[in-house]
Amino acid sequence: MTTPTAGSLRVSGATLHYEVRGEGPLLLLIPGGSGGAASFDGVAGDLAADHTVVTYDPRGMSRSTLDDPEAEQHVAEHADDAYRLLELLSPGEPARVFGASSGAIVSLHLLATHPERLERVVAHEPPVVEVLPDADEHRALIARVRETFRAEGLMPAMAVFAAGLKKDGDGDGGDADADADAGAGAEVRLPPQAAARAEQTMANLPYFVGRIVPAFMSYTPDVHRLERLSDRLVLACGQDSAGELPYRPAAFLAERFGTELVHFPGGHTGLTTHPAEFAELLRKVFRA
Repeated sequence: MTTPTAGSLRVSGATLHYEVRGEGPLLLLIPGGSGGAASFDGVAGDLAADHTVVTYDPRGMSRSTLDDPEAEQHVAEHADDAYRLLELLSPGEPARVFGASSGAIVSLHLLATHPERLERVVAHEPPVVEVLPDADEHRALIARVRETFRAEGLMPAMAVFAAGLKKDGDGDGGDADADADAGAGAEVRLPPQAAARAEQTMANLPYFVGRIVPAFMSYTPDVHRLERLSDRLVLACGQDSAGELPYRPAAFLAERFGTELVHFPGGHTGLTTHPAEFAELLRKVFRA
């Protein structure tokens, strides 16, 4: 496995921790949920065979610290963080970007605001529920999650959140790659590195549920601008995710834009459950 070079970048209101592997065209990986840079550990090495791969902890997650730990979070600010990383590591050269889940929301805003910096963006299951015809139902879900978190705490709020995301009748919900990792940590004895990752993921969950979920799932993308930029946008979903809430916005936008909806292995957390196959398809998409 390629050993990453770590660095830090001072941005407005935060200090970002990032890691760089490999060489070639720059590929920025934007994590979703509460996983941080470590959520890409299973794919970063493969992708670094022909890319300069940049992973990072979003502001407020893991090693990326906030000046004000109570600060409200905004998609635009997170997208500006990603832009600052591109300016630092790929000045003047269009980059490739992959975003997962809430990170995919960031990638959409980054494309809408800085298209000149991007060659291609792959957005995997961005839960931009405001584009859906039944957006009001999902606003109610976000309100229930927020109120449950305030009144009952983290795990009841996570249960409400997961129930609102899953398929009708069954299926696992959850916006965070964290869900699979944290669950595994509770049920089996993990190797030290995986155990540390699961522990960090759990530590990030209150911030994710309390700050990221309400702000990001209330975000409305600039659909008209994205449609004009759709030649460099790949909307993607997990092949096992059909019917789940995070699948629907990408499918809706792909149909509206008249573009292909690319299906990656696994479900919402296919990046974690099928890393080799996921990385192989991602490399293929960027070569297309």
